[in-house]
Parts: sequence; C-alpha cells; structure tokens
Amino acid sequence: MSRIGKKVVVMPNGVNAKFENDILTINGPKGSLSQWIDKTIAVKIDGQDLSFEIAKNTADANAKHGLYRALAHNMVVGVSEGFKKSLTIAGVGYKASVSGNKLVMSLGFSHPVEVEFPSDLQVSTPSATEIVISGIDKQKVGQFASNIRDIRPVEPYHGYGVRYSDEVVIRKVGKTAGKGKK
Repeated sequence: MSRIGKKVVVMPNGVNAKFENDILTINGPKGSLSQWIDKTIAVKIDGQDLSFEIAKNTADANAKHGLYRALAHNMVVGVSEGFKKSLTIAGVGYKASVSGNKLVMSLGFSHPVEVEFPSDLQVSTPSATEIVISGIDKQKVGQFASNIRDIRPVEPYHGYGVRYSDEVVIRKVGKTAGKGKK
C-alpha cells in the first residue's frame, strides 16, 4: 500500500468536498477545483477528513492510491491558500511588465516577447526583473512558470536568462587559455 495514500487529507474550515460520478470536487474561499478519480480508488469523506482506499487491487492501484491523494491535497491547499511561483530575470536590458492579460518581456531578442496568460492565473511584476505567478491550480502555475523559463533559459557563463527565484545556477569558468608556458 502507498504510504502517501494512507494519509488523511484534513480540510480547513471553509473548504468542503463532494464526490459523485467519479469526480472529486473541492470548493473553498479561493475557488473550486475538480479531478476525475479512477474506479480502482475509493474516496471517503468524513466531515473535514478526506481519505482514499484501494477499491480494486490491480497492478497500478498502489501508484494511483498515492497519486490521487496527492492531487486531492494539492486541490485543498489551492482552494484555501493558493500557489505561487517566483521567477527572476538577469541580464543587461532584460525586463518584464504586465499589460492587460499579457506578459511582455525584453530578453535580448530583436523583439519583445509577449505571452498571454490564462484568466485563472494572476501574473504580476513587483519589479522589472521579477515575475510572480499565482493561482489555485498547482499544475497550471508550475507549467506556466516553466513555459516562461523556457523562453530564455539561464546560460552558465554569465547567468543571463530567466530562472526560478530559488534556483541555483552553477556557473562555468569560461576561457582561461592565454599566453603562458607550454
């Protein structure tokens, strides 16, 4: 049995869950999220406790047990607190700003890069070199942050590019060859 799947998800006040027709719906102060649950997993809602059990013992039921419990936990955290990813831009002349529902970035290309963000995500730029992405769906927040990062990944020699705020970039030394003894 999955160790993660055995843990009970405790829902805070103001968050409630409903399970019908294989769809788990969790409502909270920040919004509502839904997730389809495989028939091999049984969902039990007992007051503010949400638990998962293996209903049919199949080859992949153990993996799905932990998967659906983790997805449900992320949904509970999302509708109660939300998720946030921070990105940092480093480079000469590199900057970002939000205009309407587009993120406009100058990243050393010959043109500004415009990325339209989904309506269920909030994107802000506290400074010209910071981007903060927040929302209730952990997968959407992480995927959008990854898409932004992939536009200009960090190069290892000068550290220019877009990176996560907590990401550590290992810098390379560069050329050290010169006029020396042979």
